[in-house]
Amino acid sequence: MIDLGYSLSPRFPDPAQLDYRTVDVRTLRHDLFCGDVYIADTKEDRELSTAWGWVPVLDFAWALCDIVEQLDTDPRGSRSARPVHAELDFTESTDRMLFERRFGWVDIAADWMPADEPPLTFNHAALRREARDFLHDLIADLTDLHESLGDNPVVWDLQVRFPRV
Repeated sequence: MIDLGYSLSPRFPDPAQLDYRTVDVRTLRHDLFCGDVYIADTKEDRELSTAWGWVPVLDFAWALCDIVEQLDTDPRGSRSARPVHAELDFTESTDRMLFERRFGWVDIAADWMPADEPPLTFNHAALRREARDFLHDLIADLTDLHESLGDNPVVWDLQVRFPRV
């Protein structure tokens, strides 16, 4: 079972005077909604999380959805034994989350994990579903905080590009 979550940092509040209807892609992805994120395997009671307070959570959700799709480029899909790799770079550091898909399973590790700790492993289809649900739930939460964000065309495009599964 996959659990994706986030917390917004009080150290980096989003500007109240900003018109969220017109915020561009770069600002949405890198300058707003900072906090921490986690991916947990509830069955194994293990998680991979950040504890930095500055991770742009919307960018993380967006990038995770992109990565899940990137991992699905092999035409053989879940029958493919050839590993497909992807990584998520955190903008303000050298840390990365590393993804590897083989057959229908995705291993997720991170640079900051102890070397002897095994990666989290999830079914690709379940990860796709959870990543998209996380993105839509996050957008709903952020729109509750900043109502005009719901009128931003970039957010509309993002929701259409990654519909709930």
